[in-house]
Amino acid sequence: MSLSKKILAAAAALPLIAALAGCAGSAGDAEKGTADNPVKLGVVGASDPYWEIYKKAAADEGISVDIVDFTEYPQPNPALSEGEIDLNQFQHIVYLGQYNEASGEDLVPVGATAIYPLALYSTKYDSVKDIEKGDTVAIPNDESNLSRALLVLQSAGLVELKDGGSIFSTVDDVDTEKSTVKVTTLEASLTATSLPDVAAAIINNDFVADAGLTFDDAIAQDDPADANALPYVNIFAARAEDKDNETFKKLVPIYQDTKTVTDAVQENSGGTAVFVKTPVSDLQSSLDKVQADIKAKG
Repeated sequence: MSLSKKILAAAAALPLIAALAGCAGSAGDAEKGTADNPVKLGVVGASDPYWEIYKKAAADEGISVDIVDFTEYPQPNPALSEGEIDLNQFQHIVYLGQYNEASGEDLVPVGATAIYPLALYSTKYDSVKDIEKGDTVAIPNDESNLSRALLVLQSAGLVELKDGGSIFSTVDDVDTEKSTVKVTTLEASLTATSLPDVAAAIINNDFVADAGLTFDDAIAQDDPADANALPYVNIFAARAEDKDNETFKKLVPIYQDTKTVTDAVQENSGGTAVFVKTPVSDLQSSLDKVQADIKAKG
C-alpha cells in the first residue's frame, strides 16, 4: 500500500475509533452509581433530614444516589420487584418475608441498619396503668407490625394472647376475656391520627410526629436488645440477582459508619435507634426461617 493510501486508511479509521470511544463512554455511564445512572433507593419518609446527609456521604465515596419517596409501606417492595428502584430501606425482616411469600418474589437483604422500638402512645393517659377496661387501642394492620404491636400490648399487660404470642399473632389470638382493652386495626399511617378517638395507639416511628408527639411521650414499647429481635432488624433490600452488586454493598457501611449519618438518624429517631451490623448471612438465615415458618403456618 502506498504512503498516501496508508494515510487515507488511517484517517478513515479515526471516525470509527472515535465512535468506539463514544460507545465505551456510554457503557461506563450505564454503571450504577454514576451521575448519569444513580442508584435509586426507595424509602418511606424521604423528607427526613438524614437522607440528604446520606446522599452526600455516598457522593463523597463516589456513588450517586437518588432517594425515591413512597408514602405507604406496601409500595416500595413492588417497585423494587418491578425494577423501578434498585434498593429500598424501610422494612424489617419479618415484613420482607411476608411480602416475598405473598408475592412469590425473592427480594433479599444486603445489609442491616438499625432496630427501632415499636411504642404505644396516648393523648388521654400518661401511663398504661391509667387505661381503663374496655378502652380501645389502635394498632397497625400490616401483618408484621400487627403481631409485633400485639406483643407490645401483651408486655404492657393490656392484652393476653392465647398462644403466648409470636411473630404471627393476629387479633383473633387475643383472649378477650383476659384482656383489658379492645384492639382495632388501621393502616399504619393512620394510627397516629386516630389518637383523639382511641385510648392509645401503637405508632410506627415514621408517623410519631404526625400526632404532634415526641418519642419521649411513649408509655410502653418493646425491647430492641432482646435476642428475639433479629427478625425486626431494618435492612437494605435488593433483588436476588443484585445481592452481590459491589456498589450496593458499599452503600451499607456508608449508612452504618458515617457519623454525620448515624447522628442524624439518631436525632430523627428521638434517640431510639439501635444501630446494628448484623452479617448478611445472618439476615438471610433469619429471612429464610421467617419464610419457612410462614409456609408451615399456611
